[in-house]
Amino acid sequence: MATAGRPSRTALSPPPAPSCNLAAACCFVLLVVPILLADQQVAVVAESLSIGVNYGQIANNLPSPARVSWLLRSMRISKVKLYDADPNVLRAFLGTGVEFVVGIGNEYVPAMVSPAAAQAWLQQHVVPHLRAGARITCVTVGNEVFKGNDTALQSAVLPAMQSVHRALGALGLQGRVNVTTAHSLDIMGVSFPPSAGAFHPAAMAHLQPFLSFLSATRAPFLINCYPYFAYKDDPARVPLDYVLFRPNAAGVVDERTGLRYDNMLYAQVDAVYAAIQGLGHTDVEVKVSETGWPSRGDADEPGATPEYAGTYIRNLLQRIEMKQGTPLRPATPVDVYVFALFNENLKPGPASERNYGLFYPDGTPVYNVGLNGYLPPTMLVSSSSTAAARQVIRLFALVAIASVAFVLS
Repeated sequence: MATAGRPSRTALSPPPAPSCNLAAACCFVLLVVPILLADQQVAVVAESLSIGVNYGQIANNLPSPARVSWLLRSMRISKVKLYDADPNVLRAFLGTGVEFVVGIGNEYVPAMVSPAAAQAWLQQHVVPHLRAGARITCVTVGNEVFKGNDTALQSAVLPAMQSVHRALGALGLQGRVNVTTAHSLDIMGVSFPPSAGAFHPAAMAHLQPFLSFLSATRAPFLINCYPYFAYKDDPARVPLDYVLFRPNAAGVVDERTGLRYDNMLYAQVDAVYAAIQGLGHTDVEVKVSETGWPSRGDADEPGATPEYAGTYIRNLLQRIEMKQGTPLRPATPVDVYVFALFNENLKPGPASERNYGLFYPDGTPVYNVGLNGYLPPTMLVSSSSTAAARQVIRLFALVAIASVAFVLS
């Protein structure tokens, strides 16, 4: 029986086709609801992943920072490391709660020894964003400065860090933003067994006062660890299961401590801890500022495949989300930043250098590790998007949903 006040519909009288307005509203809802849902990630900080990501930009085909902001939050990633202090990126993340590490490039490190230059850099690149609501928790002064032979740069890095630290204090930011630098694993002279870890003699003169600075300021020791390099250099002798976090019954036992390691990354981290302890410091935390696996490489780069890259990142994510510590520091969860967010097509060097990304520039995953993010179309999120613009999008979405509900009623 037909409801009173409404005409009955029979097989001889099909329902009318939806109006153009209704169809348009439905299409709009389908486009904006993913963004609306992604925006809800901001309020769910407790559900964010524990892992961070390196956001490099040595490419000419990357999406705008505003779109990247949606992508990262849809994946529940709340920690990002930059190699500079790109104002476009920091503005795009305002109001999101995402925590940033920003960097001072190697070419600027010698100038930062000057207190005036350090304060000017902070006033230009950090202070305005903090005042606007950005979360900047760390400044890295240089990157892998002990990997090359630039002795002037190596001598300048600690004075530059001290200068930046004092400038932060003068600006009232001491304790809110810490200062450190990121090292290549090449800084190690001995890394196996982990308990015998020791720094390279060439860096030793710099590292004792450097560690004293980190200890006094409660800043972390950042290390870039890539088990892939060990496998690439000697694939016949380095077990693939060991470097990919896959089950391996034997593992590697440190005969000096009796500790067993089932993956190389944790062994590398503990070797760094041992080296730091060897210089008399037990209160400096080690964080992995870079680690990753390339999905493609040259003919002389074995193992650079999407399969192995996906396995490495997937298994690493599982370990990090378990809040797992290393055998030497089981109660201290390993803090890791994955390298990198995107494949970067302008990076020099072998093919692997351009293929460490979790995503292609169009937002398509390079391999599946369960981080299914949403990269909104340019038409919906421009590079100049702000928190106000996001509120407008949400308002239009709600209006569209209400319109559909009204028509259907």
